[in-house]
Amino acid sequence: MGSTRPAVVEAAQPAGADRRGAVVAALMLAMALAALDSTIVSTAVPQIVGDLGGFSVFSWLFSGYLLAVTVTLPVYGKLSDTFGRKPVLVAGAVVFLIGSLLCALAWNMGALIAFRVLQGLGGGALQGTVQTLAADLYPLKDRPKIQAKLSTVWAVSAVAGPGLGGVLAAYADWRWIFLINLPVGAVALWLIVRHLHEPAREEAGTRARVDWAGALAVFACGGVLLTALVQGGVAWPWLSAPSLVLFGAGLVLLAAVVVIERRAAEPIIPGWVWRRRTIAAVNLALGALGLLMVAPTVFLPTYAQSVLGLAPVAAGFVLSVWTLSWPVSAALSQHVYRRIGFRNTAMLGIGTASLILFAFPFLPYPGEAWQPTLLMLLLGAALGLFQLPLVVGVQSTVGWAERGTATASVLFCRQTGQTVGAAVFGAIANGVLAARLGGANDLDSVTRALDPGTADESVRRAIADAVHAVYLGAAGAAALAFLVLLVLAPRKFPVLKD
Repeated sequence: MGSTRPAVVEAAQPAGADRRGAVVAALMLAMALAALDSTIVSTAVPQIVGDLGGFSVFSWLFSGYLLAVTVTLPVYGKLSDTFGRKPVLVAGAVVFLIGSLLCALAWNMGALIAFRVLQGLGGGALQGTVQTLAADLYPLKDRPKIQAKLSTVWAVSAVAGPGLGGVLAAYADWRWIFLINLPVGAVALWLIVRHLHEPAREEAGTRARVDWAGALAVFACGGVLLTALVQGGVAWPWLSAPSLVLFGAGLVLLAAVVVIERRAAEPIIPGWVWRRRTIAAVNLALGALGLLMVAPTVFLPTYAQSVLGLAPVAAGFVLSVWTLSWPVSAALSQHVYRRIGFRNTAMLGIGTASLILFAFPFLPYPGEAWQPTLLMLLLGAALGLFQLPLVVGVQSTVGWAERGTATASVLFCRQTGQTVGAAVFGAIANGVLAARLGGANDLDSVTRALDPGTADESVRRAIADAVHAVYLGAAGAAALAFLVLLVLAPRKFPVLKD
């Protein structure tokens, strides 16, 4: 073809609709592994701690996994562009399943946390590569279909995961929440190996070079900074020596990443990810999405139990309704962005989301359960209209050889936004609670408020005020995403022909 880079067919498309259907089924199973992971573990924490101990560090079951997924996303994105999607997805699934097996065999909390980090190293490949393959398999006009299916996987996992984890922990053993990954992952691997056949690529005459120094620097920098954000204000005060050391080391490593990546022939995080207006704007907007998602996912269940007086199951339902409207709205968003464009559709969604989040603090106190439930249903619909057009839009502006990196960059920014949001909104909530309750030493009374029978009225009102402040912050994040798209994103995305 006379090209200086590998020649590929634009879509890694299997021969025949049946084979592509088998690949889509494999992608949905692989995505289910990643989507179920956190929700299914959360309800088994009491049993895990009761068996292994380590209550003081159990939060690292989630933080360690999140850190590993987040910092590996850009690495796997670049590797999939270099070597193809299939080997990266297969390797990631194998690592994830090995981590799952080792988690089931863990003998203490330290071992379990280490194996959860290993799971996360595989989970980063699952999340990024599945999303990239979804774009490879379908042309632009059909991509909302596969993205809606993947969104449905996340919705079902959010609803079914806690219940499944609770059943396994109560009636079997908590180790089964990890062992259940093995048959699901085995089927996904078999389908991928058997049915996913990427087109042969003509090598450009030079062997592909992998920026291992950049990958290590990105991993180290991300790990240090995210650890500082996750543990700051929890394990130690924000202005304490551990926080200052971690943030200082993170900044040094960030400078090292910039130097290494500018010199690398094939950088893990290439400069074009931020030089192109479309991708840079979407990265920032989805970072704001990750930030605002923390408000409902972390704080709404506590609000529902302590302020509304709901049981844990009912409180979970108040949160889960947004996972019902989100995929439906995402599937229908194609009818909107085909008329008004990717940017305007996303602005419509995030602008609506900002108003919904801003309305939450104005709910009556204590209020009825249907009121926040309705807002969450509307919020899911608004965010489905926001996220999917941006992901599909970015994937449609790049060719095959750049799609893995572009997809990983937007997912990385969203994951980072969630980590930053947990730290920022946690600090806001704790600050409001301390002010309302007369000091940080009274924050233990919040735990008692989760039992409606013993909740003190002043504590309930303090929790309501804290959650209201968090939702106002989330509304501000949504407004920031709107401004980013308005100012930075082009009115019409530079879509490439399929």
